[in-house]
Amino acid sequence: MLVVSDMRPTRRHSRKIPATRLSRLTEALANYDPILNEYFFDRHPGVFAQVLNYYRTGKLHYPTDVCGPLFEEELEFWGLDSNQVEPCCWMTYTQHRDTQETLAVLDRLDLDTEKPSEEELARKFGFEEDYFKGSVSWWQNMKPQIWSLFDEPYSSNSAKIIGVVSVFFICVSILSFCLKTHPDMRVPIIRNITVRTANGSTSWVLDKAQTNAHLAFFYIECVCNAWFTLEILVRFISSPNKCNFIKSSVNIIDYIATLSFYIDLVLQKFASHLENADILEFFSIIRIMRLFKLTRHSSGLKILIQTFRASAKELTLLVFFLVLGIVIFASLVYYAERIQANPHNDFNSIPLGLWWALVTMTTVGYGDMAPKTYVGMFVGALCALAGVLTIALPVPVIVSNFAMYYSHTQARAKLPKKRRRVLPVEQPRQPRVPGKFAKTFNLKKMNRY
Repeated sequence: MLVVSDMRPTRRHSRKIPATRLSRLTEALANYDPILNEYFFDRHPGVFAQVLNYYRTGKLHYPTDVCGPLFEEELEFWGLDSNQVEPCCWMTYTQHRDTQETLAVLDRLDLDTEKPSEEELARKFGFEEDYFKGSVSWWQNMKPQIWSLFDEPYSSNSAKIIGVVSVFFICVSILSFCLKTHPDMRVPIIRNITVRTANGSTSWVLDKAQTNAHLAFFYIECVCNAWFTLEILVRFISSPNKCNFIKSSVNIIDYIATLSFYIDLVLQKFASHLENADILEFFSIIRIMRLFKLTRHSSGLKILIQTFRASAKELTLLVFFLVLGIVIFASLVYYAERIQANPHNDFNSIPLGLWWALVTMTTVGYGDMAPKTYVGMFVGALCALAGVLTIALPVPVIVSNFAMYYSHTQARAKLPKKRRRVLPVEQPRQPRVPGKFAKTFNLKKMNRY
């Protein structure tokens, strides 16, 4: 509650900023009490102190004990522009905007693990009208339940079991994909080849040079891909929005990886006789991308991916400076190694120097290429220092973004989903007793200013 007493001595202050609420104060207003000679405004007194200081000095400061949206609402009530906040308070004042953007991003990530209400499910799956009419069909009742089982692992105990099964098949598929390339897990291809001897006759020999993965890996992949196919079909049929389901990046990886298995089967059946058929196995590497499906089961992976999205500008800047430094130092080391006699020169061209500059700036240092002259060593030292500085500068921004998303996620997890909201109700004006429940600004004291 705010009580402003005797505004007449401050008309010269209130008229400094025209077209605002204080500049339009007259005794004819409903807020004026002729008995007490006061103007009554039921507003936040802490913000009004900064508003009054703005009329006095022409500088608007932000109180740190007031939330940003509340400060903006108060400024809008008094007719002031929030862009007039002083530069010293601007960063502190705009923090709430970054917070609101972060909360909006977390809402899109769908990190809420609590079970939604029936009305929210009806709105999500598009049968809200049937829900209010009471004419919900059996399929409309089953569709959200099936979707929750296969897409929301934390919605129920049954969904957790299906989620564990899905993670199990993902891990088995990735493990099988890796193990079948081990030499001990492969069997030789035995086939008869006709060869011509020195005397002109022919004979049969066994060719064991080529190998194939053990047959057990084929059956493992068949079982895993049968589960993936069933999962994709069920999720597609029960999805609330088919277009969003198809356009989802994780789903694109999922059905392309599953489709590659069936394409591989067809090629092995009808194109195994081709000489370049082994090259087609390279495209099966898309199956390793199934690891991104784990984002449905881990909120930490979602936050990590969102951190890289939010830090796209910093990552682009990092790559730009790396490319710039690589080209510069590759050129310098090429010419530096040619100044002195160097019979063991590793830098025969600038493109070879690009690899050395990349390895040096990223502090990897394989040692396969190294400068031999003193000038080249000096260039290498500068390249290493520049790489450390280039990589170290954008990293704190990325770490800060991850910490921001993670802290807000933890706060949302502890915040109750349903909160009691107290709506302000207009009450009849009661006699005011200055002191405990009221803060009075007697503006007669401003005469000394």
